[in-house]
Amino acid sequence: MSPSDSPGAKRGGFSSGLGVLAAALGSAVGLGNIWKFPSLTGANGGAGFLLVYLLSTLLIGLPLMVAEIAIGRQARANPISALRQLKPHGAPWWLVGVAGMGAAFLILSFYSEVVAWVFAYVAKALTGSLLSADPAQTQASFDTLVTDPVQSLLWQWLVLAFIGSILLLGVTKGIEAVTKKLMPLLFLLLILLCGYSLTLPGAARALSFLFAPEWHRITPAVVLTAMGLAFFKLSIGMGTMMTYGSYFTAAQNIPATAVRVMLADLSVSLLAGMAIFPAVFSFGFAPSAGPSLVFITIPAVFAQIPGGQVLLAAFFILTAIAATGAMLSIMEVPVVILHERQGLTRPRATLLTLLLLMLLGAGCALSQSLLAQFQPGGRTLFDWADYLSSNLLMPAGGIAIALFVGWAWGEGAFATQLSNHGQLHNRALARWLCLLLRWVTPTLILLVMLAGLGVFGGA
Repeated sequence: MSPSDSPGAKRGGFSSGLGVLAAALGSAVGLGNIWKFPSLTGANGGAGFLLVYLLSTLLIGLPLMVAEIAIGRQARANPISALRQLKPHGAPWWLVGVAGMGAAFLILSFYSEVVAWVFAYVAKALTGSLLSADPAQTQASFDTLVTDPVQSLLWQWLVLAFIGSILLLGVTKGIEAVTKKLMPLLFLLLILLCGYSLTLPGAARALSFLFAPEWHRITPAVVLTAMGLAFFKLSIGMGTMMTYGSYFTAAQNIPATAVRVMLADLSVSLLAGMAIFPAVFSFGFAPSAGPSLVFITIPAVFAQIPGGQVLLAAFFILTAIAATGAMLSIMEVPVVILHERQGLTRPRATLLTLLLLMLLGAGCALSQSLLAQFQPGGRTLFDWADYLSSNLLMPAGGIAIALFVGWAWGEGAFATQLSNHGQLHNRALARWLCLLLRWVTPTLILLVMLAGLGVFGGA
């Protein structure tokens, strides 16, 4: 092993504040923005759920995002080397970076397959083969895709190769250049879809579904759901923001950038809800989270709308854009670790990551076809990758990062990094964030973790 623990080593980085914002937003925005967030908001009390979610973001998501970025920019290194550098003695904090790398591989092994379905549907939408107002037919089309081992593997490997080709270009010419183009396009497509959807007869009901408060529905289980969404929504707990933080410019205002990312991410989610649900309600479909909404209901809905093929293609293109930004940030974690700690060139680190993901992801890709009957512990390989990363590795990583910054690294070093070495007057903010990271944030993440593991209600 050739660890890169020394600060200031020559490495890539984002070239501008706009590049920083675009890349960080690309990391935070994912498939969950398109279907999970608006659906959960409507199913759990509308505006009341939104309020709980925003409060949870301020107490969980935002402090952790700031913490990860601060660690990364201070160390200018991958997550393992960063934690070794900032705390070389005592507890082995660098293991948090190892766990983050493991979580990244597990997430990508199943997430790449879901993204593969999205890319396959882009092709289907462009050719018009998805246009059917019969949900049974759209269900059959989806089943044909996911149960075909050749299609499942082919589309997954195409997606991985696409993401890998961007990473091969490096941080500035790859991640930054691509996200700076994709994020504005995503917002443009969402606004266009919103403008059309809000003219449909179901628009009023859809807006009520998303925003009308139903305070009596805010139960403990709903609060846990909102807290979990706040944690998982912003790509934290697995080293992605720490990695991107290591590419931040020295003059970037970390807290301000994190707030902008949070607000922009929320805007994407709300716009997605306003683009999808007026169409869903207009044609008598019930909103539901997950693949059934994206791959079965949406094609049936757009088939009944004038210009439906164009709108459907736009929908899956924007969904593919959202997935691309998220995959870039997650895959960058193992790439930069292999590059800096194993001494591999960046191209070799990228290719090795791709090879490992093709092998690991194949099990998830085949979970509904050749390996459908292989269910150790009652779960498919796809489900196990999702369960272990979402309910164990990511929450544990989030708790560890909060405790590291709050106690091991300490308020002084944290405040120095957030204030850009005294150039920004935000030491009071740093003090409050450190207080949250010491006590509040890890406690709330622990509750989310226990709920996910089924220890008590709301799992």
